[in-house]
Amino acid sequence: MSAVWNYFKVNEDDKTKADCKLCSAKLSRGGSKGSAFNTSNLIKHLKSQHDNEDNPRAVKITQAIIKYIALSDQPLSEVENVGFLCLLHVLEPRYDVPSRRYMTDTELPKLHDSVKKHIHSLLQTSSAFSFTTDIWTSSVSPVSLISLTSQWIDESFTPQRAILHAKQLRGSHTSQAIVHVFEEMLQTWGIPKTLVHVVLRDNAKNMIKAMNDAGLPSLPCVAHTLQLAVHEGLLAQRSIADAIAVGQKIVGHFKHSALAYSRLEDIQGQLNQPIKRLQQDVQTRWNSTYYMLQSLIEQKRVLGVYVSEHELPDCLTAHQWALMEKTVAILAPFEELTKKVSSYDALASDVIPAVTVLVRLLNRKTDEDHGVKTMKATLLAAVKKRFSDVETNPLYFISTILDPRYKDRFFSNNTAPEAKLHLKQELQMMSRAEAEGSRAEAAEPPAKLFLKAQASTSSSLDTVFEEIAKEQPQAAQPLAAGAAIELDTYLGEAPSPREDSPLKYWGVNKIRFPTLAKMARKYLSAPCSSVESERLFSSVSHIIDENRNRLTADNAEKLLFLKKNLPLTFSK
Repeated sequence: MSAVWNYFKVNEDDKTKADCKLCSAKLSRGGSKGSAFNTSNLIKHLKSQHDNEDNPRAVKITQAIIKYIALSDQPLSEVENVGFLCLLHVLEPRYDVPSRRYMTDTELPKLHDSVKKHIHSLLQTSSAFSFTTDIWTSSVSPVSLISLTSQWIDESFTPQRAILHAKQLRGSHTSQAIVHVFEEMLQTWGIPKTLVHVVLRDNAKNMIKAMNDAGLPSLPCVAHTLQLAVHEGLLAQRSIADAIAVGQKIVGHFKHSALAYSRLEDIQGQLNQPIKRLQQDVQTRWNSTYYMLQSLIEQKRVLGVYVSEHELPDCLTAHQWALMEKTVAILAPFEELTKKVSSYDALASDVIPAVTVLVRLLNRKTDEDHGVKTMKATLLAAVKKRFSDVETNPLYFISTILDPRYKDRFFSNNTAPEAKLHLKQELQMMSRAEAEGSRAEAAEPPAKLFLKAQASTSSSLDTVFEEIAKEQPQAAQPLAAGAAIELDTYLGEAPSPREDSPLKYWGVNKIRFPTLAKMARKYLSAPCSSVESERLFSSVSHIIDENRNRLTADNAEKLLFLKKNLPLTFSK
């Protein structure tokens, strides 16, 4: 097909005409019958009206505009913005800005396809992928999207990440609907289920059932599970729940009164304290309650002066202030762990150590427990219940053992030997599979992924971590010869410092422990939360907003895909 059709399309009502994508002009195709159709008129039109398209500098400017739109969350109608047009005219007076329709129909799909090919080439560097997924519904348009973000480790043990989809999910969000769309997304990238190491998802029943029905290994988001555990413990003790309710009333009073806030700021200034606003808690984020209590405690003196001069809907008693301070102290480790498991480099291997540390902290009796014993006991029970299976789940315990910072130090005595035995069996299976695979390779090379063609409180936590890491593990049975000896040698060495990168360790030691390193590439690719998908949908909310509520789901996905993945191409 002639390249001229990059700028034209056949008129839907009259096949003898062609519509210019740049200026919407209708041009004759050279005759009334198909045999007489030609592109002469179309080429003449391009040369006389759109000479930019043959100018290399103009082409680069057009490409830069679509990149700017994608990376800066700008509407596609930006090319019609008077201020933007004035800027371009000053920078390059000879440049004619293409129409919005051209940018939408031609430049956006073209850039999308180019970046997609680059991402596909990156996917070829791994034979195991971890994913996160989540569902988001727009508040300004009738659009629901399901995400698919990928994470893997290349041969140099460099972590790789890419956004593959934010695909429209029509109708009810049933498990069957999720399975259908999820399998469609994997097929689009040619990723067979055998290469899916794990999918990180939320705790919703439809998502759990969908992953089970699809035959995909999955894990719940640790940040979400911590959220559920803290909610159970936080409201278990009536006196603490009452103190939190009073705190919510006080914060609400200032949130709804500009006059009250200005008076509060005046008092902060008089007391030489920094001007800070009280934090409002949000039901879906337990740590927002923590931040609210923390902000109230910081402003305790200021609030004392305020209430002596002005009215509040309710006041905290001395006992309630003391309860809040103790509650914040108990929740501090939860807050730190929530931030750690939500970080960019958090791994599934962090889960068992985190749970072990939390349980040990909550089991410790201190003089400060008076008044909060019920909450502390309920938190302990909730953590044990919510994370009861982590030490028996291979996706967790194998990744933990293969993390040089933790190895087998953070398991309870009755699970560590079983975990190591399971890992030993996995190593033996891998060795056999590799031996068989090497023989098969002589006959037929391995298939590559196929991309389908498309039209378009810190100190206490750290102390306990170090304490457990230095403890001697329970003696294990002698390991068999071969690859399992690697495990024996590896576990016999002291764990790495907690601040070290496990992937850098394996990048250096992959020659010493080649079989273990291959398994580490697979198991350490798994994140421990679905936060990456949540961050993705934070970006979607900037793309589909009140000003762009008619943007199609397909174009929204393209823009989001480019926003997140374009930076991966900058090194090219």
